[in-house]
Amino acid sequence: MMIKIYPENPAPKHIKMVIDVLENGGVVIFPTDTVYALGCSINKPKALDKIAQLKGIKKEKANFSFLVNDLSMLSEFTKPFDNKTFRLMRKNLPGPFTFILNANSNIPKIFQSKKKTIGFRIPENNILTSIIEELGTPLVSTSIHDDDEILEYTTDPELIYEKYKDRVDLVIDGGYGDNVASTVVDCTGDEPEIIRQGKGILEE
Repeated sequence: MMIKIYPENPAPKHIKMVIDVLENGGVVIFPTDTVYALGCSINKPKALDKIAQLKGIKKEKANFSFLVNDLSMLSEFTKPFDNKTFRLMRKNLPGPFTFILNANSNIPKIFQSKKKTIGFRIPENNILTSIIEELGTPLVSTSIHDDDEILEYTTDPELIYEKYKDRVDLVIDGGYGDNVASTVVDCTGDEPEIIRQGKGILEE
């Protein structure tokens, strides 16, 4: 199934359709402020297994990110972080950045692994903001890569739907996506370190 949702003004009935799919353990493809991504509710382990299978990776080794609505949602999943990290995130989020933080004991339970860190994003995308707000929990997310050697990411939702319609429960058409992924910032050491430069320039 594919539904069109307008980012400027997401229709509540369409958001409700997405929530129903997620709460029933479905896997959804959605736009972000960078590339299109695969995601599911953090409370649905079987959906997480399915995403890992789609990506051809083991769940315990996967570098999935959490998409959240605000920084207060982080406290449930991370160890306390210092004021410097908090200020850095507050300055750059919402935006095209993934911040890697030290995970607390809830993360290994979700991923059934010994995972010690987790990446977080607050995307600047009204569709996602509405979904996370309505769902009340973070989404687990991973970018959709293209098989094409030249194009790393697919930007056209119609093409994404053609490829994934039999493998996921729902594709959201939120218009053309970007083809540059987020900038990844590791905040687990003494100083923040950019480990992948993508979209956006980090303001310190």
